[in-house]
Amino acid sequence: MNNMNQMMKQVKKMQEQMMKAQEELGTKTIEGTAGGGVVTVSINGHKKLLDIKIKPEAVDPEDIEMLQDLVLTAVNDALTKADELANQDMGKYTGGMKIPGLF
Repeated sequence: MNNMNQMMKQVKKMQEQMMKAQEELGTKTIEGTAGGGVVTVSINGHKKLLDIKIKPEAVDPEDIEMLQDLVLTAVNDALTKADELANQDMGKYTGGMKIPGLF
């Protein structure tokens, strides 16, 4: 029975550490870029879009599709980096296991 109590304490401590790490992800900013930096997006570790910057040279009224592609590429770049950051930060506590709904 003592082992069970000890294990429950360890699980509770791990949960607290994971929740703190999850909260800290929200304070981190990740940038994604496209087109050599003509489009830059910023998101936080919770994948909330914070900012989009588009340099004037990226805007060509004759080629709106190019700008759309650049924005999509920059957003996807930032999202990929956010996933990598979450896996790195949360992996410390999960031992590399993917826990559904956590990240």
